Amino acid sequence: MTPLMHAAYKGRADMCKLLLQHGADVNCNEHEHGYTALMFAGLSGKTDITWMMLDAGAETDAVNSVGRTAAQMAAFVGQHDCVTVINNFFSRARLDYYTKPQGLEKEPKLPPKLAGALHKIIMTTNPNPVKIVMLVKENPLLMDVEALEKCRKVLELICEKCIKQQDMNEVLAMKMHYLSCVLQKCGSFLKEQQDKLDGLIKSLLKGRDSDGFPVFQEKFIRECIRKFPYCDATLLQQLVRSIAPVEIGSDPTALSVLTQAITGQVGFMDADFCTTCGEKGAGKRCSICKMVIYCDQSCQKLHWFSHKKVCKMLQEQREKHEAESASRLQKQAKAESHQALEETTGTLEELSVSQSETTSSQTIPLTTD
Repeated sequence: MTPLMHAAYKGRADMCKLLLQHGADVNCNEHEHGYTALMFAGLSGKTDITWMMLDAGAETDAVNSVGRTAAQMAAFVGQHDCVTVINNFFSRARLDYYTKPQGLEKEPKLPPKLAGALHKIIMTTNPNPVKIVMLVKENPLLMDVEALEKCRKVLELICEKCIKQQDMNEVLAMKMHYLSCVLQKCGSFLKEQQDKLDGLIKSLLKGRDSDGFPVFQEKFIRECIRKFPYCDATLLQQLVRSIAPVEIGSDPTALSVLTQAITGQVGFMDADFCTTCGEKGAGKRCSICKMVIYCDQSCQKLHWFSHKKVCKMLQEQREKHEAESASRLQKQAKAESHQALEETTGTLEELSVSQSETTSSQTIPLTTD
């Protein structure tokens, strides 16, 4: 076990960084069971260390003595965040290829100044379109129609390369295609809305009056999937089979199916996700209905225009559900109490009968001379 493996397993990010800076071999697999540093990082559950190993060139397809990859090992011990990081990793070096003129090109396909911003979007593990639009909005370099178009074209090129390469990667291809569709939508809104994306965010968040379900967002994601240019792809066919029969507004949503495909997991049943941007770990509930969750106040403000239409209804549903639950628990407690009383009474009666029988059997009969 090398020092890097040990540091990764113990979750020591500082030590891992130091060892990598001094030339530690990230792909060393001389461990007795064939484990690599990336596998130990996944087992530790530390996403920052997992990302560090990947960024240093760790191979994701290396297997140990039982034929398991780092992602499979992390999934086996329930470290789903690390699985997501591994499955969504795309090295900066692969993107930098497009920042240099190739062949007879006079200028690169992607201006170097846009590489960092685009790489951040590519590396996101949250495919919620609202979150992606937020990432675009927070970077002034991307708030330009021409810049967005260049980024979109590069994403489509990466998508094509993922399909046509020898070890085809349909998952990454689908993700790149989906991101390119979102950037294209951002570009069209920038043209129409005078350099603002607030209108697009509102459109994606707007819920229908009956239950607040974001219909436009659902239709947009379905359309993105439908536009995937490689019709023979197995992943596309699986997505279509999962989504097509589902009525809009029912489960599973297109976003949940796409998220499962991209992250490689069913989802976190024990985690709370922001209603606005879909980020994991949201902890702020609406103070009125207590049914929807947000990252922070800014996400709540963005969603309020839509949520206020159904907030009172959700509050009534929650109160009704709580009342029914309380009534059910009360009835259950009464039934259990009554049953316990009957059992106690029965036990006492049995004890009384047995004592009586014992007394009568021990009575000595009198004899006369």
